[in-house]
Amino acid sequence: MKQLSHLFEQNSSWAQELIHRDPNYFKKLAREQKPKYLWIGCSDSRVPANEVLGLECGELFVHRNVANLFPHTDFNCLSVVQYAVDFLGIEHIIVCGHYGCGGIAAAMSQNQLGLLDNWLRHVKDVYSQSKDELESITNISKRLDRLGELNVIQQVANVCHTSIVQNAWARKQKLAVHGWMYDISTGKLKDIGCCITSPAEIQNVYITQS
Repeated sequence: MKQLSHLFEQNSSWAQELIHRDPNYFKKLAREQKPKYLWIGCSDSRVPANEVLGLECGELFVHRNVANLFPHTDFNCLSVVQYAVDFLGIEHIIVCGHYGCGGIAAAMSQNQLGLLDNWLRHVKDVYSQSKDELESITNISKRLDRLGELNVIQQVANVCHTSIVQNAWARKQKLAVHGWMYDISTGKLKDIGCCITSPAEIQNVYITQS
């Protein structure tokens, strides 16, 4: 553990700085959390959700995985969304991808990567659905960036197709699902114009009633 002692030192400095600003900071934080936002993002170490949004501890509920995916059969993703929506009363779900995503690039590689290949199959499905548009983009970097955007749009739809989100809308709970991209090279977020706030904005085949 000695080789990680610097992390404990940094943690102590961080905690002391917050206590200096507010002596009751952690006492208040320990009592409850009341975030308004759920962030579904990539596991990439260069995309720290709280810092990107300028939010403090307790202000953002977070779920991260490789390539910011939301598969319908992933109980981890579903459990996070249900807890956020049903118990925390989240008002905004943000699916955020990022440019230069290694997961997106890996999905376009034909090299076997082990278990990861099965996870990234979801990105390949997005590529297949928009193959003509993507292959019309000759610049490979820009093609991958566009695939990242299309992947976010699909994951937003996947979130909205769940009974969790649709039941929230049915009981008139305020809930919007947003699709954003993050540019690591500038530190800036980009709204890609994808926001769903009601079942009227999704295909009928995906609508279910309790």
